[in-house]
Amino acid sequence: MAFNFGAPSGTSGTAAATAAPAGGFSGFGTPSTTAGSAFSFSAPANTGTTGLFGGAQNKGFGFGTGFGTTAGTSTGLGTGLGTGLGFGGFHTQQQQQQQQTTLGGLFSQPTQAPAQSNQLINTASALSAPTLLGDERDAILAKWNQLQAFWGTGKGYFNSNIPPVEFTQENPFCRFKAVGYSCMPNNKDEDGLVVLVFNKKETDIRSQQQQLVESLHKVLGGNQTLTVNVEGIKTLPDDQTEVVIYVVERSPNGTSRRVPATTLYAHFEQTNIRTQLQQLCVTLSMTRTELSPAQIKQLLQNPPAGVDPIIWEQAKVDNPDSEKLIPVPMVGFKELLRRLKVQDQMTKQHQTRLDIISEDIGELQKNQTTTMAKIAQYKRKLMDLSHRTLQVLIKQEIQRKSGYAIQADEEQLRVQLDTIQCELNAPTQFKGRLNELMSQIRMQNHFGAVKSEERYYIDADLLREIKQHLKQQQEGLSHLISIIKDDLEDIKLVEHGLNETIHIRGGVFS
Repeated sequence: MAFNFGAPSGTSGTAAATAAPAGGFSGFGTPSTTAGSAFSFSAPANTGTTGLFGGAQNKGFGFGTGFGTTAGTSTGLGTGLGTGLGFGGFHTQQQQQQQQTTLGGLFSQPTQAPAQSNQLINTASALSAPTLLGDERDAILAKWNQLQAFWGTGKGYFNSNIPPVEFTQENPFCRFKAVGYSCMPNNKDEDGLVVLVFNKKETDIRSQQQQLVESLHKVLGGNQTLTVNVEGIKTLPDDQTEVVIYVVERSPNGTSRRVPATTLYAHFEQTNIRTQLQQLCVTLSMTRTELSPAQIKQLLQNPPAGVDPIIWEQAKVDNPDSEKLIPVPMVGFKELLRRLKVQDQMTKQHQTRLDIISEDIGELQKNQTTTMAKIAQYKRKLMDLSHRTLQVLIKQEIQRKSGYAIQADEEQLRVQLDTIQCELNAPTQFKGRLNELMSQIRMQNHFGAVKSEERYYIDADLLREIKQHLKQQQEGLSHLISIIKDDLEDIKLVEHGLNETIHIRGGVFS
């Protein structure tokens, strides 16, 4: 398998390309895979549909490729940079007989410099000065060729005597490309780790893990000296699952070793074995081994096909961690969408792990609180038991020494005890302070038993406002009382006047 982007290398040779819809402006084209160089992007498969200009064959605005992978015949480096990266890996098969003929090979210099020069000249002619029609329509054709080159698909007609130029996403004028970063594996070839991507959900793989191991053992020939082990299972986007396996080989003398990753991968890449893996829904297989410093250096020195060397150099400068990350090209929306899905998947996994860690931290905090309370309880219990033990020892010592004369060490202890007692009983020493503290404690207990402690506190400003309000009410009540007294005096005066009038009238009539 070569260092390619896109579709899994589940089948050998080139995959059958599906026909694109007719017309000049089709949708996003259908992918097809072709055998390419060690680091190349597959060329779009063009069908015989009628294009915009007469019999021109192009696929409109569709992406012509599915970022296909080559099948086992390309010379490469022997590792895969993870299934989430979408490229097949660096394969260490020693097949020097195959010549790399496409542009921008990873570890081979172009062997057809004149052909490449003619290709560049033809591309420049198609984009700038086509002479197909000989009138003002050639300017329109040039713009159309530029649009196809920017999009990365179609054919550019520029001369009736020269075949049209194939525009692929590898061409330097394609605009839908960028450079990202992928994590490099750090496993040795001796670890024997091989990645298998299944077109099944993780739950199905885990529920049938034992059957899967038995099936892979049958694929390996059912040899009793071989044992298939699962290193890890990880969910991938689009309901796919990555399974990392290694095989242990036991020798007759009792020793065992892991089968190297390159050897196991070469076995899986055989045509009949690959067919059996496809029946198990395996869509991609790759090794997971680290790159040597020489391989990394050669990879970084040669920009991928269609990537501007200036952009590649800037990507190397912007690499956040050159020891762990390696720049990889991203061509087309399909590759961008795939990396976005992988990023979302990893974000969900990280969030799930953070949730688990948060729950564990909360549980540990609860356990810590409970443990601290128990420690405080045990400390109090230990102090109580220590006092009780001391009392028992004192009584036991008194009974044991009963009837004996006081010894010298006991006399010394008695003198020290008397000295301490005198210091405590001194008026200006600890005795007075202890008595003062005891009296304060008794007073607090007494007042606490008589009346309850104040529960509320009123601010001074608020208390002043309350006093002012009560004073105004008191003054109002006093004024009202004075009015009532005056009215009572007036009523008494009226009653007195009425009584005198009645007496005078009675004397007159008598």
